[in-house]
Amino acid sequence: MREIKKAVVTVLGIDCKGIIAHISAVLYDNDVNILDISQTVLEDYFNMVLIADVSSCAFEKLSADLTMLGEKLGLQIRVQRSEIFEAMHQV
Repeated sequence: MREIKKAVVTVLGIDCKGIIAHISAVLYDNDVNILDISQTVLEDYFNMVLIADVSSCAFEKLSADLTMLGEKLGLQIRVQRSEIFEAMHQV
């Protein structure tokens, strides 16, 4: 069984129609599987955090694609490898 490499994707910005669809399309195009997702809208602000399996993708291309999408939609989109978060909690 292969080891799953995870990443955390965060999205923040003014809410508009189709944000999840656009992000899901980029993830699909990069062969990324969504493992868990949470999103909220507070007043007009959209916030989403998702955990993704990035084992089969080129991480740098995924990051560039999400950054480009964020610029197009006026959103802040960040993708970080889960190892960063795991290392922060192993003191």
